[in-house]
Amino acid sequence: MEQLVALWARISAESPALDPVVVAGCLLAALVVVVFSPVWRLARHSITIVHEAGHGFAATLTGRRLSGIRLHSDTSGVTVSVGRPRGIGMALTLLAGYPAPAFVGLGAASLIGIGHATGVLWAVLALLVLVLIQIRNWFGLWSVLVVGTLVFAATWLLDPFWQAVVATTLAGFLLAGSLRATLELQTSRRHEGAGRGRGDSDADQLARLSGVPGLVWVGVFLSLALLCAAGGVVLLLRLPVILPV
Repeated sequence: MEQLVALWARISAESPALDPVVVAGCLLAALVVVVFSPVWRLARHSITIVHEAGHGFAATLTGRRLSGIRLHSDTSGVTVSVGRPRGIGMALTLLAGYPAPAFVGLGAASLIGIGHATGVLWAVLALLVLVLIQIRNWFGLWSVLVVGTLVFAATWLLDPFWQAVVATTLAGFLLAGSLRATLELQTSRRHEGAGRGRGDSDADQLARLSGVPGLVWVGVFLSLALLCAAGGVVLLLRLPVILPV
């Protein structure tokens, strides 16, 4: 019992507020990771993990039965769920993937903004454990374990200041990474001839399900990512929000 109390105290401990210059440096570092393609190709696997977690969460929330998650070396992934092939549950499951990293990034930014950067790292670790339970291939298992080990090391070995730095950089990476992943989606759709109904991306599956063109769904993904990115930057930099009178 004492160990659980001590663990909770560690998870819920308040983190120091970072200087805006430090926060800007963290966001710049995250942006470099996303923009610099050789690094992005490796870091992109983390975005895929959160993407597939979004599918899995939405499937479970809408009453579908989650059968498993597979992550592939080309940074793609597949989440399999059992249920009606059409309807709101299937639509929400498809819709949840691309916005998931942006939503997680925005949630992380909000926690960091109120002084719980350490809690962000533990929450990400809990998310990775839930994904790990559903992994059904070796590459996926390896990917989640590597990312989980890095996050656990940050929670256990770093002092509160550096935990805040890591959490802020991670939030920035998720927000920026969601944007790039969505832009890459449209690029891949063009190459696959998705405009002629041949694509198999989330946007194209939503198009076949709803009758709304896939490009519109890409626009929805991109709009959500942009809104989350803007909100995340405001929260992380603690910028004042001026509401219209």
